[in-house]
Amino acid sequence: MRLNLVLIMLGALALAACESTPENTGATSGAGTATTSPGTGAGTGSVGTMGTGQAGALRPGSEEEFVRVGDRVLFAFDRHDLTPEAREILERQSQWLKRNTSVPILVAGHADERGTREYNLALGERRANAVRDYLVALGLPSSRIRTISYGKERPVDPRSAEDAWAKNRRGVTHINSGPTSRLTN
Repeated sequence: MRLNLVLIMLGALALAACESTPENTGATSGAGTATTSPGTGAGTGSVGTMGTGQAGALRPGSEEEFVRVGDRVLFAFDRHDLTPEAREILERQSQWLKRNTSVPILVAGHADERGTREYNLALGERRANAVRDYLVALGLPSSRIRTISYGKERPVDPRSAEDAWAKNRRGVTHINSGPTSRLTN
């Protein structure tokens, strides 16, 4: 949780330091969110244009604004239950998603590298479903939320170390994940 907060603060500082409108290179800054093939990176980030009219300002309803709300929750080893911190993040997501009702949602469940491919796909599915179920309990229609499990196939940190594994045990809520978008992380 502290790492996510630090990364969010660093991202905000980076946005505030920009004095001109950045070019849309299509590259991922940080981890990215919801825009076809999952990438790598740690913490949170944004994809494509910054969506800003001025330095530090985020366009309402943009992917960048959603990432600032918090696009991922972390899980303990071999668990799929939501921590209090995860519930806080999902409550913020729910509020944002209720304000932006036309935005499609895809929840991706991930696991660390330990365990078999099949076991981790099932664990990733349970994690994605836990996120979806909590968002539905907060008032979002289940028909609006799709889920997918990537198991251990798309780590944000490929190292074999506890701090890397902790980052990879996650559920990521992607927005704007329609047929023309590129999903990341």
